[in-house]
Amino acid sequence: MTLPIDDESRIIEMAWEDRTPFEAIERQFGLAEKDVIRLMRRCLKRSSFNLWRARVSGRATKHLKLRSPDVSRGYCPTQYKPR
Repeated sequence: MTLPIDDESRIIEMAWEDRTPFEAIERQFGLAEKDVIRLMRRCLKRSSFNLWRARVSGRATKHLKLRSPDVSRGYCPTQYKPR
C-alpha cells in the first residue's frame, strides 16, 4: 500500500504517541496494527523501530480493549499548554 508522505508522517507520529490507540489509526487511515508495524519497520531506522516496538509492546493505552476507561482522550491534558 502506497500512502502520501503526509499520511505516512502522521501515522508514524500517532504510532509513537502513547495515548493514541491502534484502532484510531485504523479508523482514520485504514491500517491495521500489523500494517502500522510494517510501515514503522520500513520507515524507521532499525534502532528506532526496536525502541518503538519495546515501547508499545504490552502498553494498555495502545489498545482500546486493554485501555482503562479513565483514559478518554488522545493526549495528556498538560501536553498542549501554551508556554
